[in-house]
Amino acid sequence: MPVLTGRLRGNGTCDDAHLVTFASGDCLSAHCYRVPWAKARQTYFSRGKNKQSLDAIEKAAFLVTLDDTAQGYNKKDPVTSMDTYAKSLLHGKCYDRWFDKTFTFIVFKNGKMGLNAEHAWADAPIVAHLWEYVMSTDCFQLGYTEDGHCRGDTNPNIPCPMRLQWEIPEECQDVIEKSLSLACTLANDVDFHSFPFDAFGKGLIKRSRTSPDAFVQLALQLAHYKDKGKFCLTYEASMTRLFREGRTETVRSCTMESCNFVLTMVDPMQTVEKKLKLFKIAANKHQHLYRLAMTGAGIDRHLFCLYVVSKYLGVDSPFLKEVLSDPWRLSTSQTPQQQIELFDLERNPEYVSSGGGFGPVADDGYGVSYIIVGENLINFHVSSKFSSPETDSHRFGAHLRQAMVDIINLFGLHSNARK
Repeated sequence: MPVLTGRLRGNGTCDDAHLVTFASGDCLSAHCYRVPWAKARQTYFSRGKNKQSLDAIEKAAFLVTLDDTAQGYNKKDPVTSMDTYAKSLLHGKCYDRWFDKTFTFIVFKNGKMGLNAEHAWADAPIVAHLWEYVMSTDCFQLGYTEDGHCRGDTNPNIPCPMRLQWEIPEECQDVIEKSLSLACTLANDVDFHSFPFDAFGKGLIKRSRTSPDAFVQLALQLAHYKDKGKFCLTYEASMTRLFREGRTETVRSCTMESCNFVLTMVDPMQTVEKKLKLFKIAANKHQHLYRLAMTGAGIDRHLFCLYVVSKYLGVDSPFLKEVLSDPWRLSTSQTPQQQIELFDLERNPEYVSSGGGFGPVADDGYGVSYIIVGENLINFHVSSKFSSPETDSHRFGAHLRQAMVDIINLFGLHSNARK
């Protein structure tokens, strides 16, 4: 799930604050072999000072990590700097992120800041809303003194920090080191590519009379086909907040209509007119599926409910086994940008959010998060695994950029893409 980041300059001013969101859950939860650690927790942390210290952590609203590395966007090396920024927020060194906590504030030594959020308690827009509010009020309303300190009065009643006490015997240390080694292996396998797409944004897309989300989703289908030469089951998260306590539903955005459009796009013998016709059919189908998902008429949450009931009743269902075993080799999500009017994006581009991302759901698949910012910018986050010979996040990113441009060119609309 996504988590937000931003930058606070060392002198206390808020400048070049690329708000970014990244999350840990998807990439680090798979194959984690939690059983040995669960046994170690029961053995070594269920009594005495260890239990007391662990309770203090688990009862905290959130955690703060003071990271000793310097991260953030670097104009001299934009690609590598954003990729390492994203990976650090996603997993850090593995021992300096508390992945089971609501969220962890991460402050780097150069003043950059971000969040790592656990997904169970809330979806990405909730964390995004929180972080946009924190950053905008800090920079535009509260401000700083001339010597760089935050404005406002200190609260003398806040208790002083206390060092937590632990008793770690040698055999417990061995379990900790083995768990850390496994976590680092998983984290180091994540291939993360974060980049801004500024050839055009939703302003130009709306001139094509197309939903920006449908446009991006069809570009993802085209990019995936060019990347792998085949289609795959695709997940797109849809909000169901029209309902009380609604969370998400799945839009299965790889449809017969989208496949027909993609196959036409890669066929040099097809005309622009036919490509446009099939694009509009596919875009309308996607919007229809999205409306169904938002209004409770989706598929996957009903399938999950059937699965839970079947487990409760002890009923073996070949249908559910088959339909729920298919991997999501392309998992996608859009994080809303600026849910409330906190500041003017056009006048303050240095505060534009880079959004957030997550790890791949399948070992041989991609995780793609995107944030439609203002009228002229879309930020993308692409993840995969180095260990998979089928995937490459930077290669997919290149295909995605080209797919976006190829589709907008069908409409004869001008973009800023460099040829």
